Amino acid sequence: MEIEKNNRVNSLFEFYAPLLTKKQYHYLQLYYADDYSLGEIAAEFNVSRQAVYDNIKRTEKILEAYEQKLQLYHDFQIRNDAVDRLQAYVQAHYRQDQQLMQLVGELEQDEADE
Repeated sequence: MEIEKNNRVNSLFEFYAPLLTKKQYHYLQLYYADDYSLGEIAAEFNVSRQAVYDNIKRTEKILEAYEQKLQLYHDFQIRNDAVDRLQAYVQAHYRQDQQLMQLVGELEQDEADE
């Protein structure tokens, strides 16, 4: 459960990081991406562990609110699933068509770059 939550927060962070304040951005970056503890972040910013915890929890809720309204991550997942299904279909039925394989590969790469 905790890994799923971490993965979700990291994914939402990738989409919505530019909408966060500098402090929110840095706390989440350190906590989720760089695996700092609350104490390490508190020491880095000269604040209490509780202040860091509260800020992180509040920012997680903000990310979820952005996702609820904008659905960028949800839409990305749907497009990714469609590209995966297309890739599997092409592999199964059109493996000899090199141009089609290249086009699907480009589509897959474009989706990964977003």
